[in-house]
Amino acid sequence: MLDRVDRILVAVRDRAAAADTFRALLGAEKVREDDVPCYAAKRVVVRAGISEFDLMEPAGPGALADHLEARGEGIFGAGFSTPDLAGVSRRLDDAGLHFSEEGSDVFVEPDQTLGMRTALRATDDAREPTGHISYLYEITHIVDDHERASEFYANIFGLDQSRFAPIHSEMYGYGGTLTLFDPPDRLDRIELTQITEPARAMGRFYARRGPSLYMCFVETPDVTPIRERLDASGGRYEPTGDFPGAGLFIHPSALHGVLMGVSLTNVAWRWSGRPELAPKRPATA
Repeated sequence: MLDRVDRILVAVRDRAAAADTFRALLGAEKVREDDVPCYAAKRVVVRAGISEFDLMEPAGPGALADHLEARGEGIFGAGFSTPDLAGVSRRLDDAGLHFSEEGSDVFVEPDQTLGMRTALRATDDAREPTGHISYLYEITHIVDDHERASEFYANIFGLDQSRFAPIHSEMYGYGGTLTLFDPPDRLDRIELTQITEPARAMGRFYARRGPSLYMCFVETPDVTPIRERLDASGGRYEPTGDFPGAGLFIHPSALHGVLMGVSLTNVAWRWSGRPELAPKRPATA
């Protein structure tokens, strides 16, 4: 019943400064500015590609202010869209999960899931893409048990487990499951990762925070504009992929605490169960 990784919620100390950063690096454009009372937050929403980034600054005590105090800036929650918001809400209710409704959003807190603060809203097909990315396609969620988490999220979100793909990384020290929503048409998914190498970066993050959101991934038709903007601003990043221009990781210090992977169009199918859909390595690479 989920069809897209719609947005991420980002805890920031200065929403205007964060909007400037997202515009400078991703070509994001401001969509609106409002309040989110349930988090005592003032929010600036920017769009890059067809995805949105909710840049949330505390307006008083609450979960957002507590997050910033304990963890600093970074990913506060994951947002998904569905063509049947009422149906997903019924599934949450049937599972005995508490959630709140505010405006067009349904919010589910981490203590009701397996550590993932979640925002749900109805699918919006009218968005005009902008900037240097195409869309958000992944939120990475570190869990204690990826098989249990797969069943849990399949149940509450109405996902088809036969579409899921296993994932394993010796380099980064985890195994897990990609809860693909609609393959092979789209890459959207929650990556459920279970730590296998505690000494690696993801393992150290898990040791500090437990089950929680770790990073996100976006797709782009051309990595170069983002890399050039990072170079111009002195932002830290790490090239990734098996050929130049295949992708990069934007360091949290360059994007208000958000660790963001950037991959060239369809490259992510290499590790997402459909390698035949990925572009071939360029002969000159």
